[in-house]
Amino acid sequence: DVDTELSPEEKRVLERKLKKERKKAERQRLRESGITAQNPPARHSGAELALAYLCGWAQKHKDWRFQKTRQTWLLLHMYNSDKVPNEHFPTLLAYLEGLQGRARELTVQKAEALMQELDEVGARDPDPLLLEKAQRARQVLQLLS
Repeated sequence: DVDTELSPEEKRVLERKLKKERKKAERQRLRESGITAQNPPARHSGAELALAYLCGWAQKHKDWRFQKTRQTWLLLHMYNSDKVPNEHFPTLLAYLEGLQGRARELTVQKAEALMQELDEVGARDPDPLLLEKAQRARQVLQLLS
């Protein structure tokens, strides 16, 4: 009999290994039948998290705290009205007023570069989305310069 030859530690290792294999087989069976094991917890998109962060800042929530990833997302997407809707843009501008140091410098540089690019492209192709981006970039520059 194999059990009598194994130490308690070896038995535990073997049991864990068998359990792992059973779980893997079960997941494979579910995958093949087209059923997911369980619904993963609802994950919020970067946009939802960043906008919630911004709203928390605006409402001066006592549990609000600075989060670099949320700020970075906002700075990256602030010219896109699909990502940062128009109703949130004034709040974002107010948030940008407090921007300091390198983040402020980079935001100004990127806004200037975007304005140049949009001026060049806009002359050839007056796309409403580009005009909106230019308007937002202009507001950011007015605020931070």
